[in-house]
Amino acid sequence: MTTAPAQRWRRRLPDTATPEGAPKLARKLGRVDLTAMGVGTIVGAGIFVITGVAAAEKAGPSIVLSFVLAGTVCVLVALCYSELAAMVPVSGSAYTYTYATLGEGPAFLVGWNLLLEFVIAGAAVAIGWSGTTVSALDSLFGVTVPKAIAAGPADGGIVNLPAVLIIGVIVAVLAGEVSLTARITKVLVGVTIGVLVLVVAVGAPHIDVDNWRPFAPFGVGGIVGGAAIAFFAFLGFDVVAASAEEARKPRRDVPFAIIGTVLIATVLYALVSAVLTGIAPFASLNNGAPIATAFDSLHIGWIGNVIVVASIIALTKGLLMIVYAQVRLSFAMCRDRLLPFGLAQTGKRSTPVRLTLLLGVCCAVIAGLLPIDIVVELVNIGALSAFAVVCVGVLVLRRAEPERERPFRTPLVPVVPVLALIGCVLLATTLEALTWVRFAVWVVVGLIVYLGYGRKRSTLAPTAD
Repeated sequence: MTTAPAQRWRRRLPDTATPEGAPKLARKLGRVDLTAMGVGTIVGAGIFVITGVAAAEKAGPSIVLSFVLAGTVCVLVALCYSELAAMVPVSGSAYTYTYATLGEGPAFLVGWNLLLEFVIAGAAVAIGWSGTTVSALDSLFGVTVPKAIAAGPADGGIVNLPAVLIIGVIVAVLAGEVSLTARITKVLVGVTIGVLVLVVAVGAPHIDVDNWRPFAPFGVGGIVGGAAIAFFAFLGFDVVAASAEEARKPRRDVPFAIIGTVLIATVLYALVSAVLTGIAPFASLNNGAPIATAFDSLHIGWIGNVIVVASIIALTKGLLMIVYAQVRLSFAMCRDRLLPFGLAQTGKRSTPVRLTLLLGVCCAVIAGLLPIDIVVELVNIGALSAFAVVCVGVLVLRRAEPERERPFRTPLVPVVPVLALIGCVLLATTLEALTWVRFAVWVVVGLIVYLGYGRKRSTLAPTAD
C-alpha cells in the first residue's frame, strides 16, 4: 500500500514500483549480459564518428580530456542511478526512479524527454548505419546503391531504405526472448572491442607527438565543448538501468553493470582518441570516418577494411540497444497507464511485442524520410535533464526516507549527487539556444499529454480502473 503522502504526491514508492496485476518481464539477464548491453550502446557510433568531429571542431588533441570529463560526469550520475536502480529494480530507468522520488508529474516529463532521446538517437544511428553500409558495399564490393533508395527526400532521395530495413531486423530480434538479444549483443561487443584494441595496438607505435601540439588549441572552453559532444556517446548506461526488470539479481548486478559500463567506455574512448590525434593532425579528422582517415596516412590498407566492417557492427549493436531501451521505457509508462495500457501487453516470450512494433515503425519513418541533423542535440538535452532529475531524486529520497533499505548506496552524499548535477548543467549550457527552444516545445507538448490523458488514467488516479 502507498502511504498517504505518497498518494497525495502521486509517488509510486520503491516497494510498489510495479502496479498490482500489471504485465511483467522475465528475469533472464546476468551481470555479463547487462554490462555487454551497456558497453554495446556506448561503444558504438560515437567512437567511430564523434572522436574525429569533436577533436576537429571543439578540443583538438585535448579531446582525450573531453572524454575523461564526460566520463567523470557520467560516473557521478551512474553512482546516483545505481542507488535507485538497486532500490527499484524494474523497467523505466530514470522515469521509474523519478516516480519513486519526486512524483508522477516530473516522472512523466522525464519519461517523455527520454522517449524523444531514444527515438531520435535510434533514427540517427540507423541513418549512420545506412551511410556506412552503402559506402562499404561500393568500396569493398563495387555495388552501388541508387541514391533514390539510400537517402531521404531532404537529401535528394525518396526513402532511406537501408535504414528502414535494419530497423526491421532489429525489431524482429527484439520481438524474441530477451536472452536472444543478450547473446547477439555479447558477440557484437566482443568483435567491436577486439577491433578497437587492434586500432590502439597498431596505431600507438606511429604516434607523432608533434600532432599533439598545441594540446588544447581551443582552450578550456573547447575541452568542455568537446565533452558536451562526447556526452552523446555515454548515454548507453541508461540502457542497463532500463533492463533492471529483466536482471536475475538486479540489486547486485545492475549497479555493477552501470558503473562498469561507464568506466570501460571512458578508457576505450580516451585511448582511441589519443591514438587518432597522435597519428594524424586533428583538423583532418573532421569527417564521418575519422579512424579510417587517420590510418590512411599510415598506408596500412587492410586495417581500413577491418574498421569499415567494425563500424557497421558497432552501429548495429548500438541501434539494437537503443530500440531495446525505448521499448522498456515506454513499457513502464504504459503499464502505469500514463500512456495507453494496451501497448504494455506481453507475448508468449514475455516481451512487449506491440510496443516493439509501434516504436520500430516510428523510428523507421523518421530514419527513412526525415533529415536528422537539426534535432540530434535534442538527444543530449533530453538525457541531461533526466540525469539531473535522478541526482535530485537521490538527495530528496535520502532526506525524506533515510531509513529505507538501500542495497547500493551512492558514496559521499550529498557531494556526489551535487557534483553530478553541476556537471549536467555545465554540459547543457554549451548546447545551442535553438536546441533549448525545441526542447521547451517538446516539454509543453508533454505537459498537454500528461494533463489531458495520463493524469486522468494513471493507476494512482482516484478514478483509475
